[in-house]
Amino acid sequence: MITQAGKEAGQIEVTGPHVRNYRPSLDPAEESIDRPLFGLIPKSILTDRVRFIEATRKGIPGTWVKGAVAGTGLRPIFLKILNVSSGNLSRIYQKKALDRDTSEEVLDTVRIFCQAVEVWESSDLALEWFQSPVPALGGEKPCDLLDTFEGRRWIAQVLNKIEYGDFS
Repeated sequence: MITQAGKEAGQIEVTGPHVRNYRPSLDPAEESIDRPLFGLIPKSILTDRVRFIEATRKGIPGTWVKGAVAGTGLRPIFLKILNVSSGNLSRIYQKKALDRDTSEEVLDTVRIFCQAVEVWESSDLALEWFQSPVPALGGEKPCDLLDTFEGRRWIAQVLNKIEYGDFS
């Protein structure tokens, strides 16, 4: 007989000729791997490189952009990324598929936002961090760097350092 602690450790139980592996229930965070972000974007697209590339090449629908703008609170950043005025944003929302470069920028920005939310454990704290000068980013505000690939990469590196306590 395997105890609960043994089950959680992944121990096996042998009954006759059959071996039964016990797999504990998944962590709630793992169960929600494909839960859509902002009601539209499958979370697995942001965590699976192959799916990310496929979605980028295909072009994401404008409705995903609408969900990202509403869900992140980063409207000015998306206006900058999409190179449109606030009045023309609704035209983007109606597109069936954005071009490859724009799709990649939008998805990458959403991925960075999700990473910040995980690090700060709150979307409000993540938004506050995005709008504050960060010494590790040369005193720049993260929101001012999201419009370039290198800026997003730099933000991701800084978030990784914060998450793992590397303040060098």
